Amino acid sequence: MILRLDRDINKQPSESDLVQLLLKRQAELNALLEVTLAINKNSAASVLFEMLEVILRVNLKVGRMRLLVKEGGQFGCVTGFGSYTEKPEDYQKICSLLGPLKTISSLSGYSDNLLGGYDFFVPVRHKNNTLAFVLIGDFNTVPELLSHELNYIQTLINIIVVALENKKLFHERVQRERFQRDIELAGEVQNMLVPLRLPKSEKFEIAATYLPHQNIGGDYFDFIRLNEHEFLWCIGDVSGKGISAALLMANLQASLRAWASVESNLDHLIRKLNDVVTKNTKGERFITLFLGRYNEVTREVEYVNAGHNAPILIANCKPTFLKDGSTMLGVFDDLPFVRTGRLSVPENALIFNYTDGLIESADEDVFVTEDELVKYLTDHCDLHSNQINKGILSEIQTAKNAQMHSDDITLLTLKIY
Repeated sequence: MILRLDRDINKQPSESDLVQLLLKRQAELNALLEVTLAINKNSAASVLFEMLEVILRVNLKVGRMRLLVKEGGQFGCVTGFGSYTEKPEDYQKICSLLGPLKTISSLSGYSDNLLGGYDFFVPVRHKNNTLAFVLIGDFNTVPELLSHELNYIQTLINIIVVALENKKLFHERVQRERFQRDIELAGEVQNMLVPLRLPKSEKFEIAATYLPHQNIGGDYFDFIRLNEHEFLWCIGDVSGKGISAALLMANLQASLRAWASVESNLDHLIRKLNDVVTKNTKGERFITLFLGRYNEVTREVEYVNAGHNAPILIANCKPTFLKDGSTMLGVFDDLPFVRTGRLSVPENALIFNYTDGLIESADEDVFVTEDELVKYLTDHCDLHSNQINKGILSEIQTAKNAQMHSDDITLLTLKIY
């Protein structure tokens, strides 16, 4: 039932009644002003609810109240006073009973036990949606003022609920902006860690292409000059994406550079890196990693492949997959085995390193097979390293109609003359 003001137009209020009415209106306006000032001071929700209780109890003589606010698609009781017997699950039933009501309504026609202690339903709505509603019981007011005071309660609740909603939205916006800034900072840090320039030499040529799926990615590559005749290169991929993946890769790079300067045995080096990953991730993430070391004097390559896509060596037009190594890093506290691969590299050889974003999407749609990669590399092994990287990407995107934007992609091509 929708309430309307029932006033006897023939009854003239006395001077005393008018004074009391004016004082009551002044108290209501003062209360609204106090609530508004508290909102402007960014007072906590608990403070606003305490003020609401005082206004309803003292100014309006309300004996029982429940304020239910919509959060995450469901209504929950955020504050109230007066005796009650409801349980949290009862409020969902109350919501289903009163949901169709869109205006201030009397609850006298409801026989449900849950509503037996309440007299009125006061909704707060915005754009055809009910944001909150108030249940009022034991309401001691004169009939002539009932409609006005219920409307006043609705206005008061509306101010508080909208303020809290705006505060929540502001907080969420600040969190989003802070998160976005964190991503940007992490991306800047990661870009500082990725080699911007790779060395040039008469004895070798190396080029890298790094395409993160987002501002920051989980792929990693590096080039480390060990001494006058040796250098180490690596390529890796961490499970998962985002800030945590980038930070884990940054930690791995720092550890690799620290240990590579003092540890010449790749078996020992990969085990130390596994210790770093397992301690940092506690088994929740893993890393695939390929480590290769080349000696320009002996023309020998030593390598360990820790669960990574096998790099492809093209020498004398024949392919060799560099598979020897161990399991992924971070899976076991101690690597169960490590097999170091060794081979001699003839002149004009090519070693193509890549991450799995090149060959398949996150949902395992395959872009290109290993045989197709081998054919492309064999047919174009006379090109410069950077031309090979660009050509493979262009070939896959054109021939396979692949967007290739669901994962990080890293290519590292090494040509040894």
